[in-house]
Amino acid sequence: MSQNNDHFRIARQRMVASQIAARGIKDPLVLAAMEKVPRHLFVDEALWDQAYGDFPMPIGHGQTISQPYIVARMTAELGLKGGEKVLEIGTGSGYQTAVLAEIARKVFSVERIPSLLQKARRVLDQLGYHNVMLKLDDGTWGWKEYAPYDAILVTAGGPSIPEPLIQQLSDPGVMLVPVGDEYSQVLTKVIKENGDVKIQPLEGVRFVKLIGDHGWKTEA
Repeated sequence: MSQNNDHFRIARQRMVASQIAARGIKDPLVLAAMEKVPRHLFVDEALWDQAYGDFPMPIGHGQTISQPYIVARMTAELGLKGGEKVLEIGTGSGYQTAVLAEIARKVFSVERIPSLLQKARRVLDQLGYHNVMLKLDDGTWGWKEYAPYDAILVTAGGPSIPEPLIQQLSDPGVMLVPVGDEYSQVLTKVIKENGDVKIQPLEGVRFVKLIGDHGWKTEA
């Protein structure tokens, strides 16, 4: 088993060097988190040998685990230092959740698909991420009970920025959300500071649809 672990550890080191650091991600906290979190455990065992490749992967129910670079880029854009309370919309496999949990003080994550949430909870518990709280709900409403959040990360693309998430963002605070149509979006940074909300487009991305009252109404 240790040989197997070494194999995946080396694969993670290569992933961080060639896919993340080589593309300009310099944040040491993000690089360390990406090198530590065992990405392969968040996909089906049949896909383990592909887990550190430079592409998204299916996790069932039409959902995906994002390309490693995108996970690193979105995490880095939040500018986490280690003491933050973070809200994630779209737990999915739980991989991005784990990366956030490596850095932030507390992570709250909302998922709408029960079986994905159950699987993510099992893997996160197995890996000892006790600073994560998960909830089954429409993530476009956020998680008001624990607001405000120092940072919010949305891992699905919507037609606009959900208003409840802007309200639940701390001042100062940063949110990352893909905004666009059903086929392509722009990764958008929302900065709240001194009562002002600034919107900054970053780069083109393609995410699964953000389904909910403040996103796309249906999957069709």
